[in-house]
Amino acid sequence: MTLGADFRRLWTAYGVSEFGSAVGSGALPLIAILVLDASDLQVSLLAALAGVAAAAIALPLGPWIEFRRKRPVMIGADLVRFGALASVPVAAAAGVLSYAQLCLVAVTQTTGAIVFTAASGAHLKALVEPESRAEANGRFESTVWAAISVGPPLGGALISWLGATVTVGVDAVSFLLSALGIRRLRASEPPPPARTAGHNRRRELADGWRYLLSHPSLRALYWNSLVFGGCIMASVPLLAVLMLRDLGFSSVQYGLALGLPCLGGVAGSMLAKGLVRRTGQRGVLLVFGLARTLWLGLLPLAPAGGDGLVVIIVAETLLLLCAGIFNPTFATYRMQVTEDAYMARVFSAWSVSSRGVQPIFIAVSGLLATAVGVRSTLTVLAVVLLSSAAFLPWRTPVRGRPVGEIDAADRPTRPPALDKSALRRAN
Repeated sequence: MTLGADFRRLWTAYGVSEFGSAVGSGALPLIAILVLDASDLQVSLLAALAGVAAAAIALPLGPWIEFRRKRPVMIGADLVRFGALASVPVAAAAGVLSYAQLCLVAVTQTTGAIVFTAASGAHLKALVEPESRAEANGRFESTVWAAISVGPPLGGALISWLGATVTVGVDAVSFLLSALGIRRLRASEPPPPARTAGHNRRRELADGWRYLLSHPSLRALYWNSLVFGGCIMASVPLLAVLMLRDLGFSSVQYGLALGLPCLGGVAGSMLAKGLVRRTGQRGVLLVFGLARTLWLGLLPLAPAGGDGLVVIIVAETLLLLCAGIFNPTFATYRMQVTEDAYMARVFSAWSVSSRGVQPIFIAVSGLLATAVGVRSTLTVLAVVLLSSAAFLPWRTPVRGRPVGEIDAADRPTRPPALDKSALRRAN
């Protein structure tokens, strides 16, 4: 079955916002440095605060999202992000931009991303037929890597020509266009799950975690994703220091090392569907879940000069190729085995956990780099990243079903404590 017109509208809206975010990536720290003359500590806190504060704010929103129609939530998240980001160039033009405002914008933007992700995952499952979900997730994955390939270089050019605040404005407009695109969807959205009269709001806050931690395969993949994501995010600033300071690469070479490997992610996302068809979900998740952990260890071995640049580009390309294959396969599997009535809460729990854990990895790695050096810290991260493969579901069944049915082997080992009416409504 082919993907319909509504999916194409949603995909277009998603692509616009992803390209806008890629163009605007890094603009807020640049504004903090160039416009507000912020200290190194303030620049670091800007990113850390956004992750931790947004995770805390988004924590109670999972149940709220679950029991509402998802399109209005997605549109609202886009409009809130538009308003927050648009306030930056307006305040800068008025001469009243402050560091506190940048922090508030960063927190709002990250919170909006968590809310949008939780709602969009549940919405996509309802919008796309089960046999088309792998293709849909592959297209979204390709869009992400294409945006990352093109967006940052274009954003750098816009910053040099027009300034960082204008680039933030471009990012803001992309969210407005995304909201308008979602508004154009034609098919009726199915009603959300219904709460029972005796629901417990406190218990609902933990339902997403309770559900995924009671499912053997989801639990394994959850811990794997936290360790993997934390290590990758922690390596990003260290790689910048290694290339720009220790190895003496130019900003152009640094840009090449960031942009070219993203083509590996695009290629991987295009290969994922065929690999799943030939080897099954379990084979892809295990093989490429392991393979994506192997390449970070090459970075601390990179020498100065052209050979070092080649080593970094090859290592990053292979990492992103494997991630590009793994990510849409995992997204499809998680969509298949999560009951409809818990989709938003599971996605929200996953996003909140990731946003909370990654700043911790970044902070600890920064302290370690201060003590033992960048190369040694990258080596430690490579070892920890490799250990994340131990959390893959090696001993639990991972069954990919083209029609999305959930059998007993893929259900949680014990039922989550959620309202019974929602359980009856789940597919």
